[in-house]
Amino acid sequence: MTTPDLTPLAGHRVRHPGPDDHLPVLAVLDTWWGGLGGDEGSRQRALLLPKLMFQHFTGSSFLVTADDRIVAFLIGFLSPSRPAESYIHFVGVDPAERGKGLGAALYERFFAYSRAHGRSTVRAITSPVNKGSHAFHTRLGFVTEAGPKEVGGLPVQPDYDGPGLDRLSFRKDL
Repeated sequence: MTTPDLTPLAGHRVRHPGPDDHLPVLAVLDTWWGGLGGDEGSRQRALLLPKLMFQHFTGSSFLVTADDRIVAFLIGFLSPSRPAESYIHFVGVDPAERGKGLGAALYERFFAYSRAHGRSTVRAITSPVNKGSHAFHTRLGFVTEAGPKEVGGLPVQPDYDGPGLDRLSFRKDL
């Protein structure tokens, strides 16, 4: 079994997250997302990152720190139900660190991990209002999957994360 690449990125330490990282990651989300969606957006982000993600998916996830400060993370896993697929569940990069290739480098590490475990497809989602996320995924070669609804000219999966929680669905073939 191949282990993920934990060599430093841009001079920052890379490690696997653990349960003790759950609350510190939640603490940076609102700032990093610029308050997107107000209190409801904050609640949705917190609900998407329960502690179980930091307990059960640590081996396939990454946390980047600088001087003990979280600067980026990627929570992902190998699908237990779809043996050819892996899934990037949640990613964040400190706005002060954006544009330096840190997010793309984390994705590339996850792609390599997925390939090493026999996966040929990576999936991810984002909110239709998160234009930056859509642009980022497109630059990395993800395709926005067709959906039965459109928002802002983009195909959407209605109610993906529950009633009224539409999402863009991405797929990248490795």
